[in-house]
Amino acid sequence: MSLAASPPISPPAAASTEGFGFGAFLFAATLLFYLITTTPFADLTALASVDAAAEKSNRINQLVFLGLTGATWIAGLMSPMRGEIMRPRILIFMMLLWFVGISVISSNAGLAVKQVILATLTIVNASVFLLLPRTDGQFARLMAFGFLAMLALSYWGVAFMPRYAIHQADEIREPINAGLWRGHFMHKNVAAAMMVLAAFVGMFTWRMGMKIRGAILVVGALFFLAHTGGKAATGSLPAVLIIAWIFERFPIARAPIVLGGAALFNFIAIGSAGYPSINEFVTSLGIDPTFTNRSDVWRVGFAALSEQPWTGHGFQSFWQTDEMLAKAGRGRDWAYAAFNGHNGFLDLALTTGIPGFILALTWILVLPLRDVSRAKRTDNNPAVTTLFIRIWLYGIFQACLESVFFQSGSPLWVMMMVAVFGLRLQARADVVSDRPETPPLPA
Repeated sequence: MSLAASPPISPPAAASTEGFGFGAFLFAATLLFYLITTTPFADLTALASVDAAAEKSNRINQLVFLGLTGATWIAGLMSPMRGEIMRPRILIFMMLLWFVGISVISSNAGLAVKQVILATLTIVNASVFLLLPRTDGQFARLMAFGFLAMLALSYWGVAFMPRYAIHQADEIREPINAGLWRGHFMHKNVAAAMMVLAAFVGMFTWRMGMKIRGAILVVGALFFLAHTGGKAATGSLPAVLIIAWIFERFPIARAPIVLGGAALFNFIAIGSAGYPSINEFVTSLGIDPTFTNRSDVWRVGFAALSEQPWTGHGFQSFWQTDEMLAKAGRGRDWAYAAFNGHNGFLDLALTTGIPGFILALTWILVLPLRDVSRAKRTDNNPAVTTLFIRIWLYGIFQACLESVFFQSGSPLWVMMMVAVFGLRLQARADVVSDRPETPPLPA
């Protein structure tokens, strides 16, 4: 959103919102890049699906990403709010410098440093993303457009390209998912997570006055979600809505919900993999103590973490490396052949060490708590704040069962970063709004 330092909105900043069509185009293009990608409907039966992560490279995807990045940076530098890019800078720079340092000394230094660079570019892009739309109304329209396009393509794939939009029994990995919808995404869990975000965006656009688009997004996303078989995402949707409602209305509960909730969930989930007493307790609650076989992966991750707790194994360079695939016999052992640790908190500690873990969680978990409190005291559109809170909370709790943090190609991670930066802007700047001058937006 086009923003100005708070308070007040300065005349130059207000004038900068006039005719900024390039910003809206760039916002839409970037959103579609992450929601749809340049390579939708991947063939999961291909032998390439078990290649090492370092061998997976798509030249078109790289060129598009670099082009969007260059354009985004130019737009960011032209924005009157360029001073808010990459804030808080000291913390983020300390975190990224630590990532570089531990990656240089890792056994896969080249891959790790490359991943740090990619993560840095993605973070900068996410910090500029919200400076591109002119108003909160334009932001709502563009978000609705992007997620409706994502939803439409997913349904189109199920209807006309079912082999590539529905999991098949002859897939190399997880043939047990046969029959579950994944749309144009790589996996049904990714599709499920994005349907949850689509539902959040639908509720937001409904609240912004675009009721038809909002209703289509919510109903379409919920129906698709039901066919993905994504149990965690399906259960998280109503849970996050309830938690977010409590979070917004009772400030005293905010830190316990975020910090205590994440700690407790990880203690129960990961603890069940290593402690029989916790395993028995989880079983007594009627919950699968393996969390769909994730416990096997967590044991491997914890064993590796205990070997290098302070420096980790190099940023994003532990799972799917040649060493891990060799141990797995090129994909025959689920735990060693896993694409990631299926837990963002464990993967963060495993690959960046305890200092990196603390720095990252301070940025991702702690500072947004402060920003929410400040945002609630401003006159900025509360619907926008609620959207960011829901996305942020969903990302935190989804990270307890999936590797979310710093997955640069993940649309969920990108949207979570947008939410983190968005909460900061809601707290520190005045959003240019359609609300005072215009009636509710038409559907």
